[in-house]
Amino acid sequence: MTTLQRLLNIREQRGAGYLVLIDPDKWQQNKLVELASQANEAGADALLIGGSLLLSSSFDNLVGLVKKQVDIPVIIFPGSPTQVSQYADAIFFLSLISGRNPTYLIEEQVKAAPVIKALGVEPISVGYMLIESGRITSAEFMSNTRPIPRDKLDIAKATALAAEYLGMDMVYLEAGSGAHNSVPDEMVGAIQDYIERPVIVGGGIKKPEEAQAKVESGAAFVVTGNILEKEHNFTLLKEFADAIHR
Repeated sequence: MTTLQRLLNIREQRGAGYLVLIDPDKWQQNKLVELASQANEAGADALLIGGSLLLSSSFDNLVGLVKKQVDIPVIIFPGSPTQVSQYADAIFFLSLISGRNPTYLIEEQVKAAPVIKALGVEPISVGYMLIESGRITSAEFMSNTRPIPRDKLDIAKATALAAEYLGMDMVYLEAGSGAHNSVPDEMVGAIQDYIERPVIVGGGIKKPEEAQAKVESGAAFVVTGNILEKEHNFTLLKEFADAIHR
């Protein structure tokens, strides 16, 4: 069974899935592996590993260490073509469709594609949409693009639909790491009602109640990451998992 199918099955069985994002630049190796293990035990459905910069020089080995500790899928969430590992179950093959910078629409993907094929890592194509969050995020700054305004539902819906028509497997609505505001519930619901592809929502989700609201609005998957860097504990992970699974 492919990792994509596993994710789709989780959505079918649990109503929505919980993805934990781990940025290697923000954790010491032993603490990162510990967090991955805790997320696995707490009920997370998959781990996302990656970041906008990735200053760590041992990404491949790190993914391998995490993979040995968990039985849930380990998916790369790449910020550059160098973030690929033979040990990952899959990689989110992202295209930044909210912006108009060709580097992140197609150029980086062309560089990464042969490497992914050579390593035999499963690609999951994802239309990546930055949504205005009240501050300039790392993804916005590094990609040199502007996010979609929070109140422009028509633009957001059309962009997500274009991703679906281009054949992408999922659409990811991203407020950004440490965002002041998460993606509006109204936007989440409007997009999921408008397209058939699963919608992933991440960035700025600080409380389990917020995560639950995203699911109730229609989100297929909810991502948390930054909040765990401040309050990394098993209890919070469990609360998020319980709030997201319906």
